[in-house]
Amino acid sequence: MKSRIQGAICLTLPAMLLAVLLATAAGCITADRAAPDADTITVAVTIPPQAEFAEAVGGDRVRVVVMVPPGASPHTYEPTPGQLAEVSRAALYAKVGSGIDFERAWMEEISGLNPGMQIVDCSEGVELIAGGEGEGADPHIWTSPRNAEVMVGNICAGLCSVDPEYCDYYRQNAAAYAENLNALDREIGAAVAGMQNRQILVYHPAWAYFARDYNLTQIAIEEEGKEPTPQGIQHLIQEAKEKKITVIFAEPEFSTRSAEAIADEVGGEVVLVSPLERDYIENMQRVAAAFARSGS
Repeated sequence: MKSRIQGAICLTLPAMLLAVLLATAAGCITADRAAPDADTITVAVTIPPQAEFAEAVGGDRVRVVVMVPPGASPHTYEPTPGQLAEVSRAALYAKVGSGIDFERAWMEEISGLNPGMQIVDCSEGVELIAGGEGEGADPHIWTSPRNAEVMVGNICAGLCSVDPEYCDYYRQNAAAYAENLNALDREIGAAVAGMQNRQILVYHPAWAYFARDYNLTQIAIEEEGKEPTPQGIQHLIQEAKEKKITVIFAEPEFSTRSAEAIADEVGGEVVLVSPLERDYIENMQRVAAAFARSGS
Protein backbone atom coordinates (compact mmCIF):
# COMPACT_ATOMS: atom_id res chain seq x y z
CA MET A 1 0.00 0.00 0.00
CA LYS A 2 1.57 3.24 -1.13
CA SER A 3 0.86 6.68 0.29
CA ARG A 4 0.75 9.90 -1.64
CA ILE A 5 3.51 12.01 -0.11
CA GLN A 6 3.73 15.51 -1.44
CA GLY A 7 5.88 18.52 -0.81
CA ALA A 8 4.56 22.04 -0.46
CA ILE A 9 5.60 25.60 -1.26
CA CYS A 10 6.27 27.90 1.66
CA LEU A 11 3.48 30.49 1.68
CA THR A 12 3.03 33.67 3.65
CA LEU A 13 0.73 33.36 6.68
CA PRO A 14 -1.58 36.14 7.80
CA ALA A 15 0.41 38.78 9.61
CA MET A 16 -0.87 38.06 13.10
CA LEU A 17 -0.13 34.31 12.93
CA LEU A 18 3.21 34.89 11.27
CA ALA A 19 4.30 37.24 14.05
CA VAL A 20 3.58 34.61 16.66
CA LEU A 21 5.25 31.84 14.70
CA LEU A 22 8.35 33.86 13.89
CA ALA A 23 8.93 34.23 17.62
CA THR A 24 9.19 30.48 17.99
CA ALA A 25 10.24 29.21 14.61
CA ALA A 26 12.01 32.05 12.77
CA GLY A 27 10.34 31.21 9.49
CA CYS A 28 9.56 27.92 7.78
CA ILE A 29 11.08 24.94 9.61
CA THR A 30 12.39 21.86 7.89
CA ALA A 31 11.73 18.26 8.90
CA ASP A 32 15.18 17.71 10.41
CA ARG A 33 14.00 19.84 13.36
CA ALA A 34 10.75 17.94 13.69
CA ALA A 35 11.34 16.17 16.98
CA PRO A 36 11.43 17.78 20.44
CA ASP A 37 14.10 15.20 21.29
CA ALA A 38 16.27 12.85 19.29
CA ASP A 39 14.07 9.80 19.92
CA THR A 40 10.68 11.26 18.98
CA ILE A 41 9.09 12.18 15.66
CA THR A 42 6.30 14.74 15.70
CA VAL A 43 3.30 13.61 13.65
CA ALA A 44 0.39 15.98 13.09
CA VAL A 45 -3.12 14.71 12.38
CA THR A 46 -6.39 16.50 11.76
CA ILE A 47 -8.89 14.71 14.02
CA PRO A 48 -8.68 12.73 17.29
CA PRO A 49 -9.37 9.24 15.83
CA GLN A 50 -6.27 9.62 13.67
CA ALA A 51 -4.25 10.15 16.84
CA GLU A 52 -5.03 6.60 17.92
CA PHE A 53 -4.06 5.36 14.46
CA ALA A 54 -0.74 7.23 14.50
CA GLU A 55 0.10 6.20 18.05
CA ALA A 56 -0.77 2.57 17.33
CA VAL A 57 1.63 2.54 14.37
CA GLY A 58 4.32 4.83 15.72
CA GLY A 59 4.46 3.53 19.27
CA ASP A 60 7.08 5.24 21.37
CA ARG A 61 8.73 6.69 18.26
CA VAL A 62 6.07 9.36 17.73
CA ARG A 63 4.58 12.38 19.43
CA VAL A 64 1.15 13.15 17.97
CA VAL A 65 -0.32 16.64 17.59
CA VAL A 66 -4.09 16.84 16.93
CA MET A 67 -5.18 19.96 15.06
CA VAL A 68 -8.94 19.72 15.74
CA PRO A 69 -9.23 19.03 19.49
CA PRO A 70 -11.91 16.91 21.19
CA GLY A 71 -15.25 18.66 21.33
CA ALA A 72 -14.55 20.84 18.29
CA SER A 73 -16.03 20.42 14.83
CA PRO A 74 -13.65 19.84 11.90
CA HIS A 75 -16.18 21.70 9.77
CA THR A 76 -15.68 25.02 11.57
CA TYR A 77 -12.55 24.86 13.75
CA GLU A 78 -9.67 27.29 13.27
CA PRO A 79 -6.25 26.40 14.71
CA THR A 80 -4.62 28.51 17.39
CA PRO A 81 -1.21 30.16 16.88
CA GLY A 82 0.17 27.64 19.37
CA GLN A 83 -1.08 24.72 17.28
CA LEU A 84 0.44 26.22 14.15
CA ALA A 85 3.73 26.58 15.99
CA GLU A 86 3.56 22.89 16.92
CA VAL A 87 2.78 21.75 13.38
CA SER A 88 5.74 23.79 12.16
CA ARG A 89 7.93 21.23 13.95
CA ALA A 90 6.21 18.15 12.52
CA ALA A 91 8.02 15.70 10.26
CA LEU A 92 4.75 14.22 8.96
CA TYR A 93 1.17 15.42 8.56
CA ALA A 94 -1.43 12.68 8.12
CA LYS A 95 -4.41 14.46 6.60
CA VAL A 96 -7.80 12.79 6.31
CA GLY A 97 -7.75 13.72 2.63
CA SER A 98 -11.42 13.20 1.84
CA GLY A 99 -12.45 16.84 1.71
CA ILE A 100 -12.94 17.65 5.38
CA ASP A 101 -13.57 21.37 5.83
CA PHE A 102 -10.65 22.04 8.17
CA GLU A 103 -8.21 20.71 5.60
CA ARG A 104 -9.86 22.61 2.76
CA ALA A 105 -9.41 25.83 4.71
CA TRP A 106 -6.00 25.29 6.33
CA MET A 107 -3.80 22.72 4.57
CA GLU A 108 -2.28 25.29 2.24
CA GLU A 109 -1.32 27.48 5.19
CA ILE A 110 -0.04 24.52 7.19
CA SER A 111 2.08 23.08 4.39
CA GLY A 112 3.43 26.53 3.58
CA LEU A 113 4.54 27.01 7.15
CA ASN A 114 6.58 23.80 7.10
CA PRO A 115 7.74 22.99 3.55
CA GLY A 116 10.00 20.16 4.73
CA MET A 117 7.08 18.32 6.31
CA GLN A 118 5.83 15.31 4.38
CA ILE A 119 2.09 14.97 3.90
CA VAL A 120 0.32 11.64 3.66
CA ASP A 121 -3.24 11.36 2.36
CA CYS A 122 -5.09 8.89 4.57
CA SER A 123 -7.94 8.60 2.06
CA GLU A 124 -5.77 7.07 -0.66
CA GLY A 125 -7.21 3.66 -1.47
CA VAL A 126 -10.59 4.40 0.18
CA GLU A 127 -13.70 4.14 -1.97
CA LEU A 128 -15.40 7.47 -1.38
CA ILE A 129 -19.15 7.98 -1.15
CA ALA A 130 -20.50 10.88 -3.18
CA GLY A 131 -22.97 13.38 -1.85
CA GLY A 132 -21.69 14.56 1.49
CA GLU A 133 -22.40 18.09 2.64
CA GLY A 134 -22.59 20.25 -0.46
CA GLU A 135 -20.48 19.07 -3.36
CA GLY A 136 -17.91 16.31 -3.48
CA ALA A 137 -17.42 13.18 -1.43
CA ASP A 138 -18.63 12.45 2.07
CA PRO A 139 -15.54 13.26 4.18
CA HIS A 140 -16.28 11.01 7.18
CA ILE A 141 -14.27 8.04 5.92
CA TRP A 142 -12.97 6.98 9.34
CA THR A 143 -16.43 5.90 10.57
CA SER A 144 -15.81 2.62 8.75
CA PRO A 145 -13.32 0.31 10.48
CA ARG A 146 -12.50 -1.09 7.04
CA ASN A 147 -11.55 2.39 5.89
CA ALA A 148 -9.65 2.91 9.13
CA GLU A 149 -7.43 -0.03 8.21
CA VAL A 150 -6.58 1.67 4.91
CA MET A 151 -5.85 4.90 6.76
CA VAL A 152 -3.52 3.07 9.14
CA GLY A 153 -1.66 1.60 6.19
CA ASN A 154 -1.19 5.06 4.72
CA ILE A 155 0.12 6.41 8.01
CA CYS A 156 2.52 3.47 8.21
CA ALA A 157 3.84 4.24 4.72
CA GLY A 158 4.31 7.87 5.70
CA LEU A 159 6.28 6.97 8.82
CA CYS A 160 8.44 4.59 6.81
CA SER A 161 9.18 7.47 4.46
CA VAL A 162 10.31 9.91 7.15
CA ASP A 163 11.92 7.34 9.46
CA PRO A 164 13.01 4.40 7.25
CA GLU A 165 15.34 2.91 9.87
CA TYR A 166 12.30 1.88 11.92
CA CYS A 167 10.06 0.82 9.04
CA ASP A 168 9.84 -2.81 10.17
CA TYR A 169 8.75 -1.62 13.61
CA TYR A 170 5.98 0.52 12.08
CA ARG A 171 4.83 -2.30 9.83
CA GLN A 172 4.61 -4.73 12.73
CA ASN A 173 2.61 -2.23 14.77
CA ALA A 174 0.31 -1.50 11.84
CA ALA A 175 -0.33 -5.20 11.30
CA ALA A 176 -1.17 -5.70 14.97
CA TYR A 177 -3.60 -2.77 14.98
CA ALA A 178 -5.16 -3.97 11.72
CA GLU A 179 -6.00 -7.24 13.50
CA ASN A 180 -7.81 -5.19 16.16
CA LEU A 181 -9.73 -3.34 13.45
CA ASN A 182 -10.69 -6.62 11.78
CA ALA A 183 -11.97 -7.89 15.11
CA LEU A 184 -13.90 -4.64 15.56
CA ASP A 185 -15.45 -5.05 12.11
CA ARG A 186 -16.66 -8.54 12.99
CA GLU A 187 -17.95 -7.37 16.36
CA ILE A 188 -19.95 -4.52 14.83
CA GLY A 189 -21.37 -6.83 12.19
CA ALA A 190 -22.58 -9.19 14.89
CA ALA A 191 -23.96 -6.35 17.02
CA VAL A 192 -26.17 -4.92 14.28
CA ALA A 193 -27.10 -8.21 12.62
CA GLY A 194 -30.33 -8.52 14.58
CA MET A 195 -31.64 -5.00 13.95
CA GLN A 196 -35.26 -5.13 12.82
CA ASN A 197 -35.34 -1.46 11.84
CA ARG A 198 -32.14 -0.77 9.93
CA GLN A 199 -32.73 2.94 9.43
CA ILE A 200 -30.90 5.41 11.67
CA LEU A 201 -32.02 9.03 12.01
CA VAL A 202 -29.03 11.27 12.71
CA TYR A 203 -28.59 15.00 13.04
CA HIS A 204 -25.25 15.26 11.21
CA PRO A 205 -24.69 12.86 8.28
CA ALA A 206 -21.43 11.39 9.54
CA TRP A 207 -22.29 7.69 9.31
CA ALA A 208 -22.67 6.92 5.60
CA TYR A 209 -19.57 4.70 5.46
CA PHE A 210 -20.64 2.84 8.60
CA ALA A 211 -24.13 2.41 7.12
CA ARG A 212 -22.70 1.14 3.83
CA ASP A 213 -20.54 -1.48 5.55
CA TYR A 214 -23.30 -2.84 7.79
CA ASN A 215 -26.38 -2.56 5.56
CA LEU A 216 -27.99 0.36 7.36
CA THR A 217 -29.72 3.44 5.96
CA GLN A 218 -28.74 6.86 7.26
CA ILE A 219 -31.41 9.58 7.34
CA ALA A 220 -29.97 13.02 8.10
CA ILE A 221 -31.63 16.00 9.75
CA GLU A 222 -29.08 18.49 8.44
CA GLU A 223 -29.62 19.77 4.91
CA GLU A 224 -26.28 20.42 3.15
CA GLY A 225 -24.66 21.37 6.43
CA LYS A 226 -27.50 23.67 7.51
CA GLU A 227 -30.30 23.48 10.05
CA PRO A 228 -33.48 22.14 8.45
CA THR A 229 -36.36 24.45 7.68
CA PRO A 230 -39.59 24.10 9.67
CA GLN A 231 -41.03 22.28 6.67
CA GLY A 232 -38.01 19.99 6.67
CA ILE A 233 -38.51 19.16 10.34
CA GLN A 234 -42.16 18.37 9.75
CA HIS A 235 -41.21 16.06 6.90
CA LEU A 236 -38.68 14.26 9.12
CA ILE A 237 -41.25 13.90 11.91
CA GLN A 238 -43.66 12.30 9.47
CA GLU A 239 -40.93 10.04 8.07
CA ALA A 240 -39.87 8.96 11.56
CA LYS A 241 -43.45 8.08 12.45
CA GLU A 242 -43.97 6.13 9.25
CA LYS A 243 -40.73 4.20 9.72
CA LYS A 244 -41.26 3.76 13.46
CA ILE A 245 -38.00 5.52 14.36
CA THR A 246 -37.90 6.58 18.00
CA VAL A 247 -34.19 7.26 18.53
CA ILE A 248 -32.55 10.33 17.05
CA PHE A 249 -28.77 10.38 17.10
CA ALA A 250 -27.04 13.69 17.65
CA GLU A 251 -23.40 14.64 18.15
CA PRO A 252 -21.99 16.59 21.09
CA GLU A 253 -20.15 18.82 18.60
CA PHE A 254 -23.46 20.16 17.22
CA SER A 255 -26.69 21.65 18.53
CA THR A 256 -29.30 19.09 19.59
CA ARG A 257 -32.26 21.46 19.18
CA SER A 258 -33.66 19.96 15.96
CA ALA A 259 -33.11 16.41 17.15
CA GLU A 260 -34.93 17.15 20.39
CA ALA A 261 -37.84 18.74 18.52
CA ILE A 262 -38.28 15.61 16.41
CA ALA A 263 -37.89 13.30 19.40
CA ASP A 264 -40.62 15.19 21.28
CA GLU A 265 -43.04 14.80 18.39
CA VAL A 266 -42.46 11.08 17.90
CA GLY A 267 -42.29 10.20 21.59
CA GLY A 268 -38.66 9.22 21.25
CA GLU A 269 -35.30 10.17 22.68
CA VAL A 270 -32.05 11.81 21.64
CA VAL A 271 -28.88 9.74 22.00
CA LEU A 272 -25.46 11.34 21.65
CA VAL A 273 -22.83 9.56 19.59
CA SER A 274 -19.64 11.11 18.29
CA PRO A 275 -17.46 10.09 15.33
CA LEU A 276 -14.60 12.15 16.75
CA GLU A 277 -13.60 10.37 19.95
CA ARG A 278 -9.89 9.68 20.30
CA ASP A 279 -10.40 6.13 21.65
CA TYR A 280 -11.47 4.88 18.24
CA ILE A 281 -12.09 1.18 18.85
CA GLU A 282 -13.93 1.65 22.14
CA ASN A 283 -16.00 4.48 20.70
CA MET A 284 -17.04 2.49 17.65
CA GLN A 285 -18.10 -0.35 19.93
CA ARG A 286 -20.31 2.10 21.85
CA VAL A 287 -21.77 3.55 18.64
CA ALA A 288 -22.57 0.08 17.26
CA ALA A 289 -24.29 -0.87 20.52
CA ALA A 290 -26.37 2.33 20.43
CA PHE A 291 -27.43 1.76 16.83
CA ALA A 292 -28.26 -1.86 17.58
CA ARG A 293 -30.49 -0.90 20.52
CA SER A 294 -32.33 1.66 18.41
CA GLY A 295 -33.30 -0.92 15.82
CA SER A 296 -34.23 -3.80 18.08
